[in-house]
Amino acid sequence: MSMNVAFIGLGAMGYPMAGHLSQAGFNTTVYNRNSAKANSWISEFPAGSMEVSPKQAAKNAKVVLLCVGNDQDVRSVVYGEDGVFAGMSPGDILIDHTTTSAELAQELFNAAKDLDIQFLDAPVSGGQAGAENGKLTVMLGGESDTYQAVISLLDCYSQKHQLMGASGSGQLTKMVNQICIAGIVQGLSEAIHFAGKAGLDTNEVMSVISKGAAQSWQMENRSSTMAKGQFDFGFAVDWMRKDLGIVLDEAKNNGANLPITALVDQFYGQVQSNGGGRSDTSSLITLLNK
Repeated sequence: MSMNVAFIGLGAMGYPMAGHLSQAGFNTTVYNRNSAKANSWISEFPAGSMEVSPKQAAKNAKVVLLCVGNDQDVRSVVYGEDGVFAGMSPGDILIDHTTTSAELAQELFNAAKDLDIQFLDAPVSGGQAGAENGKLTVMLGGESDTYQAVISLLDCYSQKHQLMGASGSGQLTKMVNQICIAGIVQGLSEAIHFAGKAGLDTNEVMSVISKGAAQSWQMENRSSTMAKGQFDFGFAVDWMRKDLGIVLDEAKNNGANLPITALVDQFYGQVQSNGGGRSDTSSLITLLNK
């Protein structure tokens, strides 16, 4: 590939995603607020390059990709004299892989349109392992022509990507994803806790029921580590609470009733209060085991 791309944000997700682009032959320029992380990325992917600001990274890129923390982080790298919009040209494409509010996605779509820039909101699911292995799921919102133009990039780090509808639809779909995960992890936590109290071999129980209707990704990938009290596997409680806050705010807007999601969000708040904000989301079980 000879296309110039820029990747803004080299966290647990962005670092390997940008790496996949570089390894696939895209001319990849990166920017990260912490330059030490960018230097580390360049050492690992020497075909790439780094820049000192989002604007400079975006200057020669046909496609600019973002993966930062939250709505305000996105605004901080998009707008202003050093933001990516200041470096992009008409006809370029901006893809935001950050999990944000749907309102921000629509805001960026409109702001980009005023500059004759195309925009896709494109949150991802699959965690750090999915990013490292190039097996993410990407949910996109925006225009079909824009989506078609970036499929070759998305293929570099995802096993599934799909355009869900107009701008904001990707973020709304990610909210559905997080609602499901919150309920599943709580249910799995209670199941493992119950199995232990009942004197059953938890691993044997999970081995059996994972072949039936109770099966889930969380069960297959987290049940054994949850039973061992190991919670260092990627997506942190702090980030889940951020995502669930977005979900619950959107539910207020659209009238959705989410009693379980709201309850699990409170449980995650207790995990944070107990000092577990950086533990992965499966640490919900710690509240039951106490």
